[in-house]
Amino acid sequence: MAPNTEETGSPGASEPDMEKSVHVPADETTPSADATSIPSSGDDSEQKKPSFAARLCTFYRQNEFLLLVIAAILLARAYPPLGAEYLAPHITATWIAVCIIFLFAGLGLKTEEFSKAFQQIWFNLFVQGFNFGVVSVLVYSISLGLKSASILSEDLADGLVVAASLPMTINMVMVLTKSAGGDESLAIVNAAAGNLIGVFLSPLLILGYLGVEGDIDLATVFLKLVIRVILPVGVGQLIQKTMPKVVAFYKKHKKMFKKFQEYCLVFIVYTVFCRTFEDGSDSSIGDIFLTILFVFLILLSLMVLAWFLLNLLFRDKPEMRVMGLYGCTHKTVAMGVPLINAIYEDNSAIGLYTLPLLIWHPMQLVIGTFLAPRLAAYVEREKLRLAADEDVETEPKDPESLDIPKDETSTFKVAET
Repeated sequence: MAPNTEETGSPGASEPDMEKSVHVPADETTPSADATSIPSSGDDSEQKKPSFAARLCTFYRQNEFLLLVIAAILLARAYPPLGAEYLAPHITATWIAVCIIFLFAGLGLKTEEFSKAFQQIWFNLFVQGFNFGVVSVLVYSISLGLKSASILSEDLADGLVVAASLPMTINMVMVLTKSAGGDESLAIVNAAAGNLIGVFLSPLLILGYLGVEGDIDLATVFLKLVIRVILPVGVGQLIQKTMPKVVAFYKKHKKMFKKFQEYCLVFIVYTVFCRTFEDGSDSSIGDIFLTILFVFLILLSLMVLAWFLLNLLFRDKPEMRVMGLYGCTHKTVAMGVPLINAIYEDNSAIGLYTLPLLIWHPMQLVIGTFLAPRLAAYVEREKLRLAADEDVETEPKDPESLDIPKDETSTFKVAET
């Protein structure tokens, strides 16, 4: 049986074509054609092979944010006073960087897409309800068990709850949904709506689960959230509606602004861990590895639960199910880190509150990337099955069962004679 070249890719199909294209008739004017063709193909393959430096640069570009976060934590551990005191984090990190991030978030949110959500209102309600409600309730219950059994430190267990109370990512959900063959329009709607809802709902969930203790003044916290989070998002939306030239400039240099946002996030992470290392912590390295394990198990369990419920409620909608799988379980770093920083800026355990989210973020990317091609194949299979079912339903009945008027049958007989 001939190999399926559409699935295996272009290399298997291109080799015979290459041979035909380089074939030269054997005549007296080209005696060395056969001698030179083989070495040249070998040389070309050697030249096309990327160098170690090129592979290293590619790896860095693909994982830049994660590598910068790791470097920031290591630098913070090496000399905590730099980010805890000398760089004035109470101004540069908790005010300037946070406001810039949410200003760009407001500038990029496409609120006109929200009207499309009403077309699939029950699906969108399910995704948002699972992401904010089911995830946070289950993780809160798990964190109580981990704390009562003294398996995990209280700060890291609370950090799990903080991560679970955040909305989904925007870019990651959209990219993974697209690569897995899911519904992109629903990904845009739910990601944008979830982040807008999260500005108001996430602080309520975090403070509702963890309580208002110690030196946290609830009125002050919400005033700071309004100034640092809601106001910049509102200004960004106002600019988007009233300043088309600014919006055009933003879209033209969108990649540059996105990088700047990432660098602001890395700076916030750096100052957060500088303060944590300077003030000291009761958590050990073993607690951190346990956090990685529990985040993996929690995320995997939530994805299984979400997939089961999506199959139950939206059985014949494979593209919606794929989008729902990512949307139900993903959590945002872009909003989460500055939000944690705004709520717990004076808390010495802020680094440990942030750490589970920094683990959750790459974990969901790794699992989501692993599942993407398998989900894409599932979507194609389901489309074929649904199309076959439709063909069976619309297939014409037997001629004997068709109701044909007698006059039409008589005309056929006359024509035959």
